[in-house]
Amino acid sequence: MTAVFPGTFDPFTKGHLDILKRAQKIFNNVTIAICASPSKHTYFSLEQRVEMVKKCVGNDENIEIIGFSGLLVDLLKDKKALYLVRGVRNTLDCEYELELTGMYRDFLPDLEIIMLPTSHEYSYISSSLIREIHKHGGDISRYVPDEIVEYIKQQ
Repeated sequence: MTAVFPGTFDPFTKGHLDILKRAQKIFNNVTIAICASPSKHTYFSLEQRVEMVKKCVGNDENIEIIGFSGLLVDLLKDKKALYLVRGVRNTLDCEYELELTGMYRDFLPDLEIIMLPTSHEYSYISSSLIREIHKHGGDISRYVPDEIVEYIKQQ
């Protein structure tokens, strides 16, 4: 079974890595789908975000890392994916994901959405907070994998 774990991952956090590792316990293969998201005015380019995630994940043969633009449902159709993994930190995330679930199912009635609650130690981490800390010269090493810290230092 293959699942798609989509997101902007701007940057990829320890919370994202936690969700990925837990999804790997459920699914044989996981595709990390990194969305271009031009409307979000991302901090890192799509190419940089794909490269960062590849550095974190390494060469795990059960993980595919791709960048994409457009609608997620189109990617899911192209991949013939029947499972979508979403991490949720709090009730606001749950409400948002439940709204999206209805829309996804309008396009893909057989799609199953797996919402994994973030592990407690990562429940307050968000990419937007990490970007703010980084913009102001703060230490982000507690919140992102070591590979991300090294990647950012080299930029």
